[in-house]
Amino acid sequence: MTRPLVLLVNPSMAKPRGVRLPLSLLALGAVLEGRYEYRIVDGNVDPHPDKTVLQLLTGVRHALVGITVMPGPQVAPAIAIATAVRRARPDVPIAWGGYFPTLYPDSAINAPYVDYVVRGQGEDTLHRLLEAHPDIAPSDVGRRSDSTRETAAIAITGLTWKRDSEIVHNPARAFRPPDTYPVYSYDALEDVDTYFRPSFLGRRTAVHQAAIGCRFRCEFCGVVSMFGGKTHLQGPERLDHVLKLLSTRYRADAVQYYDHNFFDREVTSIPILEVLARHRLPWWCYARADTLAGFSTATWELLRTSQLRMAYIGAEAASDEMLRAMRKGSRVEHTLEVAERCRAFGIIPEFSFVVGGPEDPEGEIEHTFRFIKQLKRIHPACEVILYFYSPTPQLSGEQSRLDDSGARIPILEQYGPGGPLLPTTPEGWADPRWVRYVCHQDAPWLTPALRERVQDFARVLSCRFPTVQDWSTPRWGKWILQHLASWRYATARYDRPRELEFARRLIPLREPQRESI
Repeated sequence: MTRPLVLLVNPSMAKPRGVRLPLSLLALGAVLEGRYEYRIVDGNVDPHPDKTVLQLLTGVRHALVGITVMPGPQVAPAIAIATAVRRARPDVPIAWGGYFPTLYPDSAINAPYVDYVVRGQGEDTLHRLLEAHPDIAPSDVGRRSDSTRETAAIAITGLTWKRDSEIVHNPARAFRPPDTYPVYSYDALEDVDTYFRPSFLGRRTAVHQAAIGCRFRCEFCGVVSMFGGKTHLQGPERLDHVLKLLSTRYRADAVQYYDHNFFDREVTSIPILEVLARHRLPWWCYARADTLAGFSTATWELLRTSQLRMAYIGAEAASDEMLRAMRKGSRVEHTLEVAERCRAFGIIPEFSFVVGGPEDPEGEIEHTFRFIKQLKRIHPACEVILYFYSPTPQLSGEQSRLDDSGARIPILEQYGPGGPLLPTTPEGWADPRWVRYVCHQDAPWLTPALRERVQDFARVLSCRFPTVQDWSTPRWGKWILQHLASWRYATARYDRPRELEFARRLIPLREPQRESI
């Protein structure tokens, strides 16, 4: 192999039935295509990604390993892979990218097995890093702090690196629209058919990202720190091309859109919806209640024609006061109106709520329960996801830091008011307690009784209204759970539903808050 090898690694984080196309690595691979030899190693389909990576590095003189890392359960497998590479090949530089190193760059770089952190949109930063070291010479990257290496690293925006023991944050990289990058090369995956899996939408469900970023600044959302309150939409021509490719060459019959906010405005949504209406592939996406509430009847008809089956809508709170505190930008009336409109047009809204904030967790939680039951009366088929509040570093105001280099770095030193100090290493973030925190499964200010109250309500709700996303559980199983939970739901007797816990062990249901569709 004459050219350097770039290994793009996705550590495991999904159950087998939740495996989907690794879009972040396909995006990186698309800009490397024809310039570098690269391989994608996906720990979600490869049971031993660390061994595969080391095998691919055997006999290769010059290489770079890039690992994408989400906060939560992906941190520990990322550590294992990076540690194995560093032990076996100390000459190979290792770069981490993705949400975890973007939100917590100081922690991510604070490890002997991470040489570079790529913050934000990574395609151009990775490409520039490789251009700066065209032969990936081990003596120039990660092991020595000579002037040549420093000069190359300093010029790369979006990069965090180490000058000896000092952490250096280069200025942020400008955010580029998706259409300015090449189309993904899906065949770069070893077995691409593995990724087109059944879901409630279809037998071969693809995933795609037609827009990146979000112009709203909800204070709990990591997208704000990742993209700085900006949105870039994919044009209808590019989307049309991708859908033709996915449906003809790869036989996809449904699509899940991973956009941070699929509908930016009605005027920009209509051309996209017209493309989707032509392809008529059942689809799922993220959406905002206030945006959908403002759509005309004609646009709602277009949503139905395009076969939108479900929209994940961040309702977040049951009061306007809480929504203002979250800087959500929407109102409770928008959530109620969207529930009515979705029912009228045959769409299932999947409403998410963030509960258990440190200010008044108990009162807010009970109010949220009552509001959810109101939504269920409006649209019985609507689905509900409950999360515990998790503070997230922001890129604006007092929660950000302007580094000496001019880089604006998100900073959050403790977890909520009076909460514990945040970990300062990847190992700290891999601790089960912190995995639960960042996955919205717990919070340090919640009492055991309050935590159990929310979990009990969620269990009763999910049994009384089994998710349509569960396409594998037989109807008789769902019927049993519905009838077992009906009296508890009707009387608000949610506490200690032991009979439902036992039934769930015999009749497992898909949990949308933990699994992909």
